[in-house]
Parts: sequence; structure tokens; C-alpha cells
Amino acid sequence: MQMLPIHEQMRIIAKGAAEIINPEELQRKLHDAAGKGRPLTVKLGLDPTAPDLHLGHAVVLRKIRQMQELGHRAVIILGDFTAMIGDPSGKSKTRKQLTHEETLRNAATYKEQLFRILMPERTEIRFNSEWLSGLNLAAVLELAGKTTVARILERDDFKSRFSANLTIGLHELFYPLMQSYDSVAIQADIEMGGTDQRFNILMGRDIQKHYGQESQVALFMPILEGTDGVEKMSKSLGNSIGINEDPRVMFEKIMAIPDSLIIRYFELCTDLHPDEVDLYRERLDNGENPRDIKACLAHEIVRLYHGRQAADAAREYFNTVYRDREPPKDMVDLDVSPFTDDQGNTDLVRILVKSGFAPSSSEARRLILQGGVRLNAEKVNQFRIPVRDGDILQAGRKHFTRLCKPDRTC
Repeated sequence: MQMLPIHEQMRIIAKGAAEIINPEELQRKLHDAAGKGRPLTVKLGLDPTAPDLHLGHAVVLRKIRQMQELGHRAVIILGDFTAMIGDPSGKSKTRKQLTHEETLRNAATYKEQLFRILMPERTEIRFNSEWLSGLNLAAVLELAGKTTVARILERDDFKSRFSANLTIGLHELFYPLMQSYDSVAIQADIEMGGTDQRFNILMGRDIQKHYGQESQVALFMPILEGTDGVEKMSKSLGNSIGINEDPRVMFEKIMAIPDSLIIRYFELCTDLHPDEVDLYRERLDNGENPRDIKACLAHEIVRLYHGRQAADAAREYFNTVYRDREPPKDMVDLDVSPFTDDQGNTDLVRILVKSGFAPSSSEARRLILQGGVRLNAEKVNQFRIPVRDGDILQAGRKHFTRLCKPDRTC
């Protein structure tokens, strides 16, 4: 197996990482793996709750992809068994338990999205019910004997709930133990996770030693801020960038992040070598316009998920519409005949709703009255106006359509 020199692997693995416990162990494992010609086993545990993956979720997955490209293998553990408990990390109350059927449906969604990032040939997907459902009571008691109640209650979420006299289900105390047993089952060399998984992953290091295995290295990736630059990226907060989003939308959202996050996004959201990231950092430090560096970032991220052709088209669209403030070349034509009365006046409200530029007639009227609608770059403030064949209707900054008269085939 061909691998990069150990110091190069360490640089790539450490890029953007919040913490590695510990680097010396990782370096030794990499040396041993190279000497034996075997890949390291990189573990990631996921509860299959079927999210639409966004760049925040993808931070850990991109790091695993980088390690796969170094020759190592990933084992993704979909927690169909542990999801029936629910990860209590960061929760102030007991989570609703999922049924086995729900977890299987959600797992199918996960798998489809995972391979947009990971290399299928170096990825093994396992369900932890494979080993956890087979544990008898004696084995469960043996596992429980590997730690103490005091250690479990060190978790911030358990500690705060206990102090506030809030309910803690006895079954919840087993979650970190079962996640740790996953590491034993697959003999993990490295476990990946966000910083919010610190307790669970460190518990895995301890449990492996109790079962006579070498402790896994814990590699924590930071939590990615969303497009607002403040809050954790979250779909519910409206600051997320989905990996399945339209390339133009993805490009536009990346261009909207604060300049202070440009290098952080290069480190956490791309697979660029650390040397390439350093070059972008130097360009910023030397006074180059952050907008130009951000455009490189947006192109690179869109390319990762949609390919170079889509990234090129998204960049061209952004430059045309947002930088040069011109209509895009690939506008959709719209026949206005269904919206035009006998006097030749066209109902812009209905057109805006029909085109999806406004969610309702009332929103369309509001958009017009607030000056958000233009015809051939001129603001319109009427709901019904005459239009000519080929007129360009614009709503907001990014919605365009070319209007066709009834006597023209669109």
C-alpha cells in the first residue's frame, strides 16, 4: 500500500482539527500501519436521524475522505440500536426513542448522501445492532462494570439535568457505553467526531483498554459556523449550506459568509492541501480583495459536490447577476398571454407567483410596492402594466424571466 510520508499524513490529518488525543499515538499508529502495509481503521458513529446533510455535517466526513485518500479505511457505524435510545449529548431532556423501522428508513437516506463525500471502495457501513443486539445480560453487566456512575455523571448534560432535578432515564446512561463498545467491535484505530462528542469518544478509549485493545486516537473537528458567522450551522437557524443545494444557491451562500471565516471554510470544507490553504492566507494577508479569495472558495466547494462544469457555471452566473448586475444568459422564457387582459395589461402579481418569485399574491404585491421588482432594470410600482415581447422581469437580486407576447412561440 502506497502512503505519503508520515509527517505529510500528519499535516493533512491535523489540518483544521480542533484537537487530537494524542498526536504521538497517531504518529506511532501511522508508522505501524505503514510498516505492516495495512490501512488504519477510522470510525465514525452516526445516529440515523435522516438529516439533509449540510457543510457543517460534512466537516467530519471531509476529514475522513482526506484520510481515505491517504490509503486508510472508514467504518461508518449507523446506530440503529443506539438510536432507539437517542444520543443525550447536549440535550436537556430525554430524547424520543426511534423505532427500528424508523432508523432503517433514515439509514437509507444517510447512505445515499454519505457517498457524495466518501470513497465507496474504502468505506464499510455497519449497523451496531449487529453486535449490540446480541449482548446478553451477563455481557451488558460486564460492560457496565467498566465505568462508574460518577464518571457517567461527569457529562455536562447529565450533570446539569441531575443538578436541576430533571429526569435522566437509566437507559440513557448506557448510551456512551454502547457507543464505546462499537469501537471494541470494529477495533477502531481512530474515532472521529465533533467537539460535542468528546465524552463519548474518550470513553471509547477507556473501554477498549478494558477489553485488551489498544486505545483509539480521538480526533475532534470543530463546529462550523453558519453563513451568519455566529451560530452553529443549522437548517433550523436558516444559516446552512446544504450539500445537495443547487450549485448557484450554494455559490451565492458561500459568497455571503463573513470575510473572517474564509480560511476556516478552506480548512474545514475543502480537501485542499495545507500548503494551498496557506497560499490563500498569504494572499489575504497581503491585501488581496477578500471577495476574490471567497470566489475561489465558493468555486472549490461547489466543485466538490457538483463537479467543475457546474462550479464554472455557478461562478459565471454569480459574476453576471451580482457583480456585473446584468441578467443571466440562460433565463427562462414565460408566455404572458394567460396573464394579459383585453386592454393589453399584464398582471405582474400572478406572474411573480407563477414563476415562484413570490410565495403568494400578497407577498408579490408587497415586493412590487417596496421597489423589489424591475422591468428592463427600471423599478415598477404597479400591479398591472403593458409589456413588450422580450422584456426582462426581475424580482429581487437573483430572479429573472424573459416575457413573451402571445404572438411569439416561447
